[in-house]
Amino acid sequence: MRTQVGIVGGGPAGALLSHLLHLQGIESVVLELRNREEVETAVRAGVLEDATAELLRETGVGKRMDQKGAVHEGIELRFGGHGHRIDFADLTGGRKIVVYGQQEVVKDLYAARLSAGGKLIYEAAATGLQDLDTPQPKIRFRRGAKLDLDAGDIRFRDDTNEEEITCDFVVGADGFFGPCRSFIPDEVRKEHVRTYPFGWFGILVEGSPSTEELIYTLHERGFALVSTRSPEVQRLYFQCDPNDKVDNWPDERIWEEMQTRLATDDGWTLKEGRIFQKDLVQMRSFICEPMQHGRLFLAGDAAHIVPPTGAKGMNLAVSDVRVLVRGLIEFYSSGRTNLLESYSETCLRRVWKASRFSWWMTSMLHRFHDEDDFRYRLQLAELDYLASSRAASTSLAENYVGLPMEVITGVPAND
Repeated sequence: MRTQVGIVGGGPAGALLSHLLHLQGIESVVLELRNREEVETAVRAGVLEDATAELLRETGVGKRMDQKGAVHEGIELRFGGHGHRIDFADLTGGRKIVVYGQQEVVKDLYAARLSAGGKLIYEAAATGLQDLDTPQPKIRFRRGAKLDLDAGDIRFRDDTNEEEITCDFVVGADGFFGPCRSFIPDEVRKEHVRTYPFGWFGILVEGSPSTEELIYTLHERGFALVSTRSPEVQRLYFQCDPNDKVDNWPDERIWEEMQTRLATDDGWTLKEGRIFQKDLVQMRSFICEPMQHGRLFLAGDAAHIVPPTGAKGMNLAVSDVRVLVRGLIEFYSSGRTNLLESYSETCLRRVWKASRFSWWMTSMLHRFHDEDDFRYRLQLAELDYLASSRAASTSLAENYVGLPMEVITGVPAND
């Protein structure tokens, strides 16, 4: 099989890259480990920065987002029994966020690619990369793949053989656990890791929203977040021990904990409903440097992970893709490789800024129970300063709605 750009991973980064390349007349093949239904139905977080939402609109895949997504012009910081709103629109000249699930974004991108005759191969696992230092790198893969979560490995049907894609460039958009990153040599690759001493216990709930905007809460018992997925499904989190077990939290105990952490002096009450999913989210920061080697480029979670407190994960993937598309356009239009050669350096400037913001939000809003109350009182003081200082609120708002993306020929930016 021959194509111009071989993409390993059909999540937000891989699917968006394939879509944007198609708009520029550049061919691609996408390999996705899961089947289409699994990708499109797995409920995932989805806070879209202002420029991310605009990019989807202007490239023809934003219609459903505008119909079903929730536009938020701010968030609430809650501490000491009081809520304090950070008005994004006022502080950033009208910019805002859109709450729209990651799986919905991918669903829209799949529909666009398939209607345009795009090549997406589901249940296909990359088994190796070759010739990354040549003009014709190769991806080895097998169809009929199935991820066995219990065993932690990939199973294949007996009737499948290894196949090969020859391309001009390989893009590893295969997530944190994907194989592509390992093909950057150990002597070149440096991985930065920060593991936090807590996790998030997340639940999906049937019911109407308790709030029009996200609520970030610091309580003496720990962090809590009130989010939403749709008018009928709500997403809630609370800080927990990273080694805790889902079975330790029956519904009654969950609601008691959430109500305690979110209680306010004005009598606000969290709406309860039927909990139909529970999970534990590990909290970590991860950055791989560089994000490229030869003709291999990493994008999205394959290159970096941020704690979800700052709502940056999918937006960083979009930012990576924008930069990569710009470089590929330059290559195919002129043969120059300047932008491709600076891909990692360009992306990492934004990645480190987003990682700083996510680390700051996480550090400010979570209890570090192994430390004394001095740190907790400093966190409360910082939140009080944020709530009372327009300058401090503006800094949070600018980072949350998204720092400016670089201008890319043929792709909108938010400068």
